[in-house]
Order: sequence, then structure tokens, then C-alpha cells
Amino acid sequence: MDLRSVRDAYSSKSQQYVDLFDGDWDADKADATFIRRHLAGSEGPVLDLGCGPGHWTADLHQRGVQVTGIDVVPEFISHARANHPGPEFRLDSMTDLNLAANSIAGILSWYSTIHVPPADLDGVLAEFRRLLAPSGTLVLGFFDSDDEVASFDHAVHTAYRWPCDLMVRRVTEAGFAEVERLQREFAERPGRKYAAVAARAV
Repeated sequence: MDLRSVRDAYSSKSQQYVDLFDGDWDADKADATFIRRHLAGSEGPVLDLGCGPGHWTADLHQRGVQVTGIDVVPEFISHARANHPGPEFRLDSMTDLNLAANSIAGILSWYSTIHVPPADLDGVLAEFRRLLAPSGTLVLGFFDSDDEVASFDHAVHTAYRWPCDLMVRRVTEAGFAEVERLQREFAERPGRKYAAVAARAV
């Protein structure tokens, strides 16, 4: 993955994302229920990888989770630190974290792997598995596809859609067992499908 290109693209549009997820932002009920169900009771540190402006990090922190938000975009981390007191926020890459193996209880990767080329995804999932303690939980949000992995022109940077079954297979091969999945389509964005998978490290 061209990390610098992705970082620079988000930096150039960071204010748009801050405006979208700040102030009056209200989490989608299905998404919030899914994320909270699998991570809110985590007994140990949780990472929000690709945390953006910090909205999900703050949401989990408010529910008693020991959560750290991590993002590669400086503007997101600066905003999160200034506007979401309590949780820790770190400027870092989710693909190369200097953290001990099996030291994390949960990982939220909410649409943060969408720009990872298919050939690089296994390495990212392997890093997630390295970080998670046995029975730790991964919650992964991504763009769904009916038939095949396909790139598309995301508003910020080239992104990828994955058939949910295929994504679950890749997650399983990385050392996880599926616990639950969520697949949906929003009426305001016809034709665009979304999915989330919760999986346990085994």
C-alpha cells in the first residue's frame, strides 16, 4: 500500500471528515450496536486503527473501554486530541505498530483497510492477529461486493470492495474465527453495499 499517498490524500480532505464526524455526528444505530456489542466489554487495551477524527475512539472510551486511537493523518490526530479528552491518540501506521505480540484485547478497523490492495491485505490481517491476545476480538468494516474484489474511485483514494464471504475467508486464514457479520445497504446510497465482521483470535 502506498501509505504516503493515502495519508496525503486524507490530509488534503481532513476538514471535510472532521466536519462530518464532529459536532452533531450521530452513530448509525446498527453500526454502533455491532461495534459496542463486540468491543465495549473488552478486558484489556483496544486499538481503533485508522481512527480518523476520533469519533469511534471517543464512543468506546465513554463506555469504559481502555482504547487508543491510531491514525497516519496528522490533522486527524490533532483534532482528536483537542476534541476528545480521555483516550490516547497516536500518530502511527496500523501496518507497523511497535507493540508486543498478543498484547491487545480488541481491534476496531472500521473501513481503515479499504485502501489496502488485495495483495497486501493478508499482511495487514497477520499484523492484527499478531497484536491480539488469544480470544481477542477484531471488528472489521469494509465495502461489500456481490461477486468479486473490485477497485473503485473512492472520494479520497482508490478503494476496494470485497465479497463478504471472501473477506471472512481471508480473516479466517489469518488466524481468526468468525463470530458475527453485518451486511447492509443504505437507502441514501443505492447500489453501495457495506459489511462488517466480528472475529475471535484463535
